[in-house]
Amino acid sequence: MARLPIAPIKEPGKILNYWKKEKLIVACIVFFGLTFNTLTILGPIYQGKLIDAIVQGNNLKALLQLAATFILLVVTIQLLRYYKRFFIRRFANNTSATMRLMVYNNIMHKSMTELEKENAGNLMTRAISDVDLCVEGMRKFTTEIFDTGVLMTAYLVSLFVYDYKVTFFSCLFIPLAMFIAEKLKTLMYRYSLAYRQKSSEIASLTYDSLENVLMYRANGMEGANAVRYAAELEDLRKKATKASILENTMQPIYNIIAMIGVVTVLYLGGGKVISGEWTLGVFVTYMTMFGALAVKASKAAKLFNSVQKSQISWKRIKPFLGEYQTKEAVQIEDTLQTKLEVLGLGFTYPTGNDAVLQNLSFCARSGEIIGITGPVASGKSTLGLALLGLYPYLGTIKIDGKELRDYTEAQRSQMISYLGHQSQLLSDSIYNNITMGSKKDISQVLQDVCFEEDLSSMQDGIHTLVGSNGIRLSGGQMARIALARALLDKKKLIILDDPFSAVDRKTEGTIIENLKRRYTDSIILIISHRLAWFSSLDRIILIKGCNNTEYGTHSQLMERSPFYATIYQLQNTQGDERNES
Repeated sequence: MARLPIAPIKEPGKILNYWKKEKLIVACIVFFGLTFNTLTILGPIYQGKLIDAIVQGNNLKALLQLAATFILLVVTIQLLRYYKRFFIRRFANNTSATMRLMVYNNIMHKSMTELEKENAGNLMTRAISDVDLCVEGMRKFTTEIFDTGVLMTAYLVSLFVYDYKVTFFSCLFIPLAMFIAEKLKTLMYRYSLAYRQKSSEIASLTYDSLENVLMYRANGMEGANAVRYAAELEDLRKKATKASILENTMQPIYNIIAMIGVVTVLYLGGGKVISGEWTLGVFVTYMTMFGALAVKASKAAKLFNSVQKSQISWKRIKPFLGEYQTKEAVQIEDTLQTKLEVLGLGFTYPTGNDAVLQNLSFCARSGEIIGITGPVASGKSTLGLALLGLYPYLGTIKIDGKELRDYTEAQRSQMISYLGHQSQLLSDSIYNNITMGSKKDISQVLQDVCFEEDLSSMQDGIHTLVGSNGIRLSGGQMARIALARALLDKKKLIILDDPFSAVDRKTEGTIIENLKRRYTDSIILIISHRLAWFSSLDRIILIKGCNNTEYGTHSQLMERSPFYATIYQLQNTQGDERNES
């Protein structure tokens, strides 16, 4: 297996582990954060010294030396600031990539039951925007630990050193701004949660509209959909406004509250300048430091709201974080002949209460082709899904003597190939749709599905783009490309659900003959309601209901099942009439 470009993380549900994962980067953040925010207080101090030197009329050489020191100090501080921000941004980018990998991986490995409870828009919102918001909160928190926490501490200590009385009275209003921010967290949580939920609904609606655009246009539903979409967007706008108003519009209020202490500094500090206790430079230094402290305090209040907002996203993505799972390359034991045994199979969909299949038994060996047929909604496709092992089942399904549920997901994917009754194609080339990223020769499998003639009329050959959901192809072409994908690797068990519904009878017969001749190492199960070629199959499963199945050869079913015989004869009579006409 290829090495992942992004290393996963152990215990991804613990947010502290994302800082632990980036140990070296976090160490650089701590170093540059501490040095930058500690040395920052020297800026105002040397600024005050320079003012005093000018006011006191110091000689030019001393002034130039002091100015050079001040400039060098400012340059050093800004350089430290650059590196601190660089490493914080790098931490955020790495964390975002790690979280996206974990969310994507765990969505891909969730059970079918779990995935059926989700919708595409909600999953997309969590995997993209919720990760972004969560990481942004982590970035701001990491930044403000130093730019607010350390710097506020440095400023506050310096101010107390200058004068504890002035500092005490001027800082009385700063805790008020933080108190208000703390009290708003419940309201912020509620508004942010409503906004995130509505964003998921909009994403789902957008995904649905894009996926079904042709159907909506054909039925003249564009207007109704546009009205509905506009109404949902208006609701999203209102919820977004509520979610952001407290975070963004409260910032000026926090600033005003924190800066009220400036009046105290002007009054008490000005008195010290007049009395000669402070020089003008000391007063300017103190005022600069207090102003910076007040601004940082107001940002700390806003940070409380931002962190609260990111906690919503963290709670939304946390269920989609788990230990990284991989489909390791596993060696499936080669056997001279694969054997499939199904005994007393029962199946109920997780979302339903009624059994779809009960007490179904049959067996098959390599080289055999088993047909599965029956009335609409009798359980034919359900049997195909049950044999994939993706859902819980009752009874026994054994491949080469081992229970299907005891194989790992990776092992099952290497043994079983499945084609659903809908031809699912990627918006990619014919080659990539068949190989799914592998680099294999597809010439033989294209011949097996009778696609050579179609390909000869395509200018780009196997590199022809099929369009979204195969829109540039005919139904028969889509079906045969999907069939070629299922046949490419000649797996032990090949399950084909209605593979010939869009294919003419002549092509259908040719493909059946190709399967019988070239896939003798595989067991092939073909689910179909078209029985014209069932007489050439090894055995047939007739499913007429939950606990009503028959199993045997074509001849046996023709003798003992009036239902099967009637359908077979009717279809062949209609087929002969069409051929004569």
